[in-house]
Amino acid sequence: MPATPAWPPKSTPRLFVDHALSTGQMVEIDGNAAHYLGNVMRLVCGDVVRLFDDQSGEYLACITSAAKRKLTVQIEEKLKDRESVPDLWLVQALVKKDRLDLIAEKSCELGIAKFLPILTSRCVVDKAKDDRLRSQMIEAAEQCERTALPEIAPLIKLPALLASWPVSRTLFFCDERGGDNFAAAIHGNAGPAAILIGPEGGFTDEENAMIRAHPNARAISLGPRILRAETAAICAISVWMAQAGGSDWR
Repeated sequence: MPATPAWPPKSTPRLFVDHALSTGQMVEIDGNAAHYLGNVMRLVCGDVVRLFDDQSGEYLACITSAAKRKLTVQIEEKLKDRESVPDLWLVQALVKKDRLDLIAEKSCELGIAKFLPILTSRCVVDKAKDDRLRSQMIEAAEQCERTALPEIAPLIKLPALLASWPVSRTLFFCDERGGDNFAAAIHGNAGPAAILIGPEGGFTDEENAMIRAHPNARAISLGPRILRAETAAICAISVWMAQAGGSDWR
């Protein structure tokens, strides 16, 4: 006999909703999301969508009414709970807008818990738009089927970050000047962790010394090549997740 097809299908559109969801609830979807569902995906009354809220999990909902820029759906059942997120932060020095967008997107896909933008001496930009970063992460989570979004911390300068760093969290400093083997360092420092990535021009000598002097910092190497900031972030997160990211990475 043929296998029973999975329900709902993987192709079912999936959207983030910025408030708590529950079974039986009526939810209005408007704006760009409604345009996407109605005019791009051509969904009509009776079709289903998947919704997640970054609070309780993911739900299956059925469209009960559809207009040009507004849809109403009713939540029929809960599909899964909010995922358990590995306790990894990404501390990222500001880089150019398109590269920061890429880092936000990929770090969300790879499963970080928190994104901390920082300002250093050689940053070529001095502002980060939280709403833009959040938008990148929402789109990434919708695509990769995350049910949890990374927290985005306020922009902070490097000295203030180090001064307020939690004593229980290891700060893996990706230092292009050299450091310990990353995989081995992870095994020797189990528990809450963060990865520190510098800006396009790297850290100054003073900043490098400041980071290395911090009691929670561990300088590590990502190999013999000098990596762009976005490549270094993706590489470092992937290595940490493969070593300590939990059962879904093994």
